[in-house]
Amino acid sequence: MYEIFVINPGSTSTKVGWFENDKKIFAKNIQHSKKEILSFKRINDQLSLRRDAILNVLNEQNKKIEDFDAIVGRGGALRPIESGTYRVNESMLKDLREGIQGEHASNLGGILAAEIAKAASIPTFIVDPIVVDEMDPIAKITGRPEIKRRSIFHALNHKTTARSIAKKLGKDYTNLNLIIAHLGGGITVGAHKKGRIVDINNGLYGDGPFAPERAGGLPIWDAVDYFLSNNFSRAEIKKKIAGDAGVVAHLGTNDMREVVARIDKGDKKAEEIFNALIYQVSKEIGKLAPVFYGKVDAIVLTGGISKEKRFTKEVKKRVEFIAPVFIIPGGDEMKALALGALRVLKGEEKTKEY
Repeated sequence: MYEIFVINPGSTSTKVGWFENDKKIFAKNIQHSKKEILSFKRINDQLSLRRDAILNVLNEQNKKIEDFDAIVGRGGALRPIESGTYRVNESMLKDLREGIQGEHASNLGGILAAEIAKAASIPTFIVDPIVVDEMDPIAKITGRPEIKRRSIFHALNHKTTARSIAKKLGKDYTNLNLIIAHLGGGITVGAHKKGRIVDINNGLYGDGPFAPERAGGLPIWDAVDYFLSNNFSRAEIKKKIAGDAGVVAHLGTNDMREVVARIDKGDKKAEEIFNALIYQVSKEIGKLAPVFYGKVDAIVLTGGISKEKRFTKEVKKRVEFIAPVFIIPGGDEMKALALGALRVLKGEEKTKEY
């Protein structure tokens, strides 16, 4: 049996827990106040705060780092890499510290894992970070040769969901053609072709359908005119695309449960935006069918919004002519991280080097 410690940093929280093989034994969501977080100029400056909070939890639970066979952290905004479980090495740590593809709380996952593990000399990993890139070259081409489409998405949940549906269908993931839609604060819809995600929308920087906190693909000419005529700064433009965008820009909330509650009370604007989101997600799913020449084995809806039965029912009605639709609600990132480390510890996968 293997004991695995998991670290999953978010914008204002650090989730920690440990597993015995694939069984969750303990989990805690450590909350950091916005005042604390805002006092740091860079995400890397939060290292001591989060490390000390994690060590305090371990002390409270009478656990030592030496008790674990591995520590695994959430992957960050690294250079584009293939999916898999990667050993945390100096090259990776350098890029995470520099924020080579941007500042993101997940950058601290590998850094915290290495920092906490160093005294015990136990292996540290990250699994399927947001920069997993398996896109076909043709899928990256745009109408401007200077600009290519980028693969930044919910790789961790996409991959674990793909393995789950393959098991459900009694087939190997590498023999299936799947369209998987992760429906969360950002929305990413990917074409999984025989074990590789060959096309995917960029869920971080505004591509594909709009989402609770993302603008999605905007009419380019009108978007350029809007940004220039209002003299927005670079930072303000980014916020208008990711953060203060999508459902929250229309309705003042990013919580789809609240949107549904407002619809039930007769809010016509909430209903309109809800239906528009269903429409755009369905279109994004549909446009990936040609990637497989129409030969799709299954469509899977996952992520937090997939818990809203009214939403998934309507998406299913629009896309089930393509392939059977399955719902795998939520997305247990902690377990997905633990399973990635477990596959390596059990020799089912080889550790990859960054």
